[in-house]
Amino acid sequence: MNVAHLLEASARDLPKQPALVFGDRTWTYAELDGEAGRVATGLVRLGLHPGERVCLHLGNRPEFVFAYYGCQKLGLTAVALNVTYRRDELAYIVRDSEAAAILTAEPAAAELPPPGQTPAVRVRVGVPAAGAVAWTDLAGDPPLRARDCDRDDVAAVLYTSATTGRPKGVMLTQANVVSNAYATVHHLRMGPDDRGLCALPLFHCFGQNFILNALVTAGGTLVLQERFVPRDFLAAIPRHRITLLYAVPTMYILFLAGDLAVHDLASLRLTFSAAAMLPADVEARWQAVTGRPICQGYGLTECSPFATYNHERSHRPGSVGTPIENVEVRVVDEHDQEVPDGSLGEIVIRGPNVMTGYLGKPAETAHALRGGWLHSGDIGYRDGDGYFYVVDRVKDMINVAGFKVYPREVEEVLFAHPAVREVAVLGTPDPVNGEAVRACIVLREGRAVTAAELIALCRERIAAYKVPAVVEFLQALPKSPTGKILKKELRGDSGV
Repeated sequence: MNVAHLLEASARDLPKQPALVFGDRTWTYAELDGEAGRVATGLVRLGLHPGERVCLHLGNRPEFVFAYYGCQKLGLTAVALNVTYRRDELAYIVRDSEAAAILTAEPAAAELPPPGQTPAVRVRVGVPAAGAVAWTDLAGDPPLRARDCDRDDVAAVLYTSATTGRPKGVMLTQANVVSNAYATVHHLRMGPDDRGLCALPLFHCFGQNFILNALVTAGGTLVLQERFVPRDFLAAIPRHRITLLYAVPTMYILFLAGDLAVHDLASLRLTFSAAAMLPADVEARWQAVTGRPICQGYGLTECSPFATYNHERSHRPGSVGTPIENVEVRVVDEHDQEVPDGSLGEIVIRGPNVMTGYLGKPAETAHALRGGWLHSGDIGYRDGDGYFYVVDRVKDMINVAGFKVYPREVEEVLFAHPAVREVAVLGTPDPVNGEAVRACIVLREGRAVTAAELIALCRERIAAYKVPAVVEFLQALPKSPTGKILKKELRGDSGV
C-alpha cells in the first residue's frame, strides 16, 4: 500500500487528463507522476531512506505536490510545515519531527532557522542559499515508481494548528490516508470530470487529504491558488469550470459580504465547508442567495480528517451529517458512556481514519485514544435519525457560577444581528461567578451597533447567565490559515 499508488493509478488510466493547474500552467497525470518520480530519485541521491521524515515548507505551489508524492513514492514521511509560522515555531517542529531534510522556497524560506541550527538537508526552490541544494539539482532520472509500504507505515505527520499549547505531530498511516481518500470520493460522488478549486493550505489536513489526495484518487483536476483572494477565487470558478467549491466558514462570510450576483457559479455542483463551525445564519444566507446548500463535513486532523458528511441529497441544515463509510461516531459522557439521542456529550470516533498517535507523545496519545476511540474534544449530540450536530469545544465551555455556557449558542444569537460580520465568544475571569461571558465582535462595513444593543438582543433570546458581560469591538479576529478563530490569542494564552 502506498499513497502514491493513487497518483500512479490515475496516471495509468488517465495519462492525458489534466491533473494540476497553477496559473497558466497545466500538468497531465502522466506529467505529474513523472515530476513526483524524479523528485523521489533526487531524494534517494541525497541519501534519504524509507521511514525518514522530510519537511515540506513550500506553500500552495506545484513543487509541494511534486514533493509530497515524491516522498510517498520513496516511503518517506511528509511533514508539511505551516508557511505562516515564524522562525521559533518552525524550529520547534523541525526539531520535534527529527527531520532529515527540508524542502523550501522563497519567501517563506527566510523564516527557517539557519542551517547550522537544524541537522536537516536543505533543498530550495529558486536561487539556492548557502548550505542548500537547488531544486533544479534535486530532480533526477529515471523517475522512481512507488515502493510497497506496510499499511501501518506513517505516510504523513501533520502538526495541529496550536489553538492551545505547542503543536502536536499527528501521525497518519498509509491506510489512514488511502481509506479517507476513497471515502471522500465515494461520499462526494467524485470523478474525472470534477475540477476542484483549492486556496486552502496544502500543509493542512483539509487541503492535503480531503482535496489533493481525493481529487487525485478520482482522476479529477486540482486548480491550485497560492493564496485566498475572494475576488480572484470567485473569478476562477467560471474560468476553470469548477465543480467543487472547498471553503471554510470565514470564506463564505467574505463571499456574502460582496456582490455574489456578479459572479457566475453555474458550473458548481457542490459547495463544501469544514475546519470550523459554520454559523446557521451564514448557511441560510448562502442557500437563499445561491440556491445551493452548504454541505458540511466534520472531522479532525487526527482522523485524516473526514468523519461525517451532510449529503446534499439528504441535507439537514445545521448538521455535520452522518458517519462516513466504515467509521463509527458516538456521543459520550465524562465516563465515556454513550448518552441518549438529543443529549450533549463529547463526540468520539473509531475507524480506519483514526491516527496511530502523536509523534513522540505516548501520554497524550493514550489520553486521546482511550478506550479505543478518538476523543475529539468537541461537544455535540446526535438526533433520532442519526445526524450529528457540533455545539462547541470542550475546552471553550464557559462556567458561570456553576452553569455551563456553550459559546456557539451565544455566537448564533449575535450573528443574527445585521451589523455583525464575525463573532467569538469566550470566558473571562469574574471575581464573583468564576467566569463571565465575553463577546468579541467584528462589524460589517458601513454598519453600526452598540454593546448595549447586542446585550439587549441576547437578553431577549437566551438565559441571563449566558448574556455577555463584556462586548468588545475589534477590527479583525485572529485566525489560523484555515480560518479557525484562535481564541487562545483573544484570551492572551501563552501557547506553551
